[in-house]
Amino acid sequence: MASRRHAEAPCHSPVSSAVSGAAAAAARQNDSYYHGSERERELGWTLYEGDDYHSKESIDKMARGEPLTDQDRIPWLLQLHGIIQREITSKANAIVLCSALKRAYRQMLLFGRTCLPSSDSPTAVDGVWFAFLHGPFKLIQERLEAREGHYMSAALLQSQFDTLEPPVDTENAFSVDVQRSIPEVASDIESALSVRL
Repeated sequence: MASRRHAEAPCHSPVSSAVSGAAAAAARQNDSYYHGSERERELGWTLYEGDDYHSKESIDKMARGEPLTDQDRIPWLLQLHGIIQREITSKANAIVLCSALKRAYRQMLLFGRTCLPSSDSPTAVDGVWFAFLHGPFKLIQERLEAREGHYMSAALLQSQFDTLEPPVDTENAFSVDVQRSIPEVASDIESALSVRL
């Protein structure tokens, strides 16, 4: 998750955003556009990379080309939920990179262990937005294969598409097409968030 503190920006409620979708993994190949960059310093963002919070067991599993199960993901999602809550409490704006493929996963990010799998449970939290990155399978596959030094096999992409439940408007979600350069995608996310502050 990244924090966003605009020194000269108008006052607004803190905003947290999760960058989600199968395409989010492909975007990570260039997350250095923000991470430790001049742009990150300008915005005051501290980027939280969701992949950094997977257990060793999950990392080893993905490296072998085995998809994670819901049970594998629960401890990871709860850690990210804790980060989101901490940023909300500190009144900092933030962004986290996390696939959050299913509605149930997004609910856990928002509500932690208290989330309920019922149709009438809340679907959103004020000030928390999901940026849903999407694009053609082939493009995302090419970007994944171009990544260096990452444990997740590109062979897992099909399982991510099979698992994917795109977010709906009631989840405070907006879509971002990744068929553009990484700086352009990042700019689209910034613009979408700015009109929601």
